[in-house]
Amino acid sequence: MERRSRGRGGSRGGAGAGFSGLPGSGRQTDFPLRILVQSDMVGAIIGRQGSTIRQITQQTRARVDVHRKDNVGSLEKAITIYGNPDNCTNACRRILEVMQQEANNTNKGEISLKILAHNNLIGRIIGKGGNTIKRIMQDTDTKITVSSINDINSFNLERIITVKGSIENMSKAEALISAKLRQSYENDLQAMAPQSMMFPGLHPMAMMSTSNMGFTSRGSAGFPGGMYGAGPAPYPSMYQSSVPAAQSGGAQGGDTQETTFLYIPNNAVGAIIGTKGTHIRNIIRFSGASVKIAPLEQDRPQDQQTERKVTIVGSPESQWKAQYLIFEKMREEGFVAGTDDVRLTVEILVPSSQVGRIIGKGGQNVRELQRVTGSIIKLPEQGASPPSQDEETTVHIIGPFFSVQSAQRRIRAMVLQAQPLPAGARGGQRGAPSRREPPQQ
Repeated sequence: MERRSRGRGGSRGGAGAGFSGLPGSGRQTDFPLRILVQSDMVGAIIGRQGSTIRQITQQTRARVDVHRKDNVGSLEKAITIYGNPDNCTNACRRILEVMQQEANNTNKGEISLKILAHNNLIGRIIGKGGNTIKRIMQDTDTKITVSSINDINSFNLERIITVKGSIENMSKAEALISAKLRQSYENDLQAMAPQSMMFPGLHPMAMMSTSNMGFTSRGSAGFPGGMYGAGPAPYPSMYQSSVPAAQSGGAQGGDTQETTFLYIPNNAVGAIIGTKGTHIRNIIRFSGASVKIAPLEQDRPQDQQTERKVTIVGSPESQWKAQYLIFEKMREEGFVAGTDDVRLTVEILVPSSQVGRIIGKGGQNVRELQRVTGSIIKLPEQGASPPSQDEETTVHIIGPFFSVQSAQRRIRAMVLQAQPLPAGARGGQRGAPSRREPPQQ
């Protein structure tokens, strides 16, 4: 029997990690331990009919997810271990013992421990002048190396920390490395939490999964430029909330599904799709959203069709990631000059009955939204007759990534406040706002 992660993958078979609270909220953050193992070791780790991994789970009280079917044909597979620090360390040690036994049986010699860590945490593992990693090596009598930064990209944000030594010493080193990673992660999450006020209804993990992956937002949408300056993102989708993946369209279940329309230049379509569809498949896999690009209209001359509509369906977190990756690909492909921000048009649907609320008296609400978010927001003028409750109106939002994200979340929150969820009702209709509470501050 194979234990697999419930989450949708990001990098290296990325798992959906549990998240049980913000630091300081009295609830523990569930930070997973992720390791890489040789593919030919996976069978031994799982055991006959899952007996070995079941025993490890029972003995250590940690949850162990082997991503056996991810990255078919690769030489290494990811394993994600969930639980408190001691339980994770004990489970990792048991896996190392199984691997060493298998290596002995097949004359493969010594094994090593490979820990996966997000690139933004690696600097704190290495330390100034290499001091931290040197101290861990001295304290545990191990040799530790870190993979090259050149190995990361938008879909794989993890670096590999390789530890060599005896099983006992590798286990000690893992405990020290994981403690440092966990503390760094919680510090960053605490620093990010206040910014979530800009994005009501969105979990801070979504912001952290993509922020800094190449953007130079210069403080757009109210963010300090240093937090969102150029550089790698803090955390990949492996740290998002554990939400079972829906079977249809790749969108994550559990959250209300939102529909967003994003417009890209017609000459950018090939870059977004990628060779044989590889890039758009990666966007779908990484974000957990459904992403579809509309074909050219047959009844209009091609030279008159300068933009193509991209329909994105998914949870608020999936929307954030999918839209980010499209903006980022546009920047990478040079569709903007120099250091300018990529500016695209995004459309969301709101109940026509709420248009007046969004515009506000004399347009004061929409002007304030534009001021706070830094985006251009266009709504049609209200008609003389009251609209039907069933009608929807398109809101056009134009601007750089963080600006349009902030505008989307704020507008959806305004609609949600005006339309409380009826008892027993379920979300999921087209363009519906998220019905989750904003993160506790």
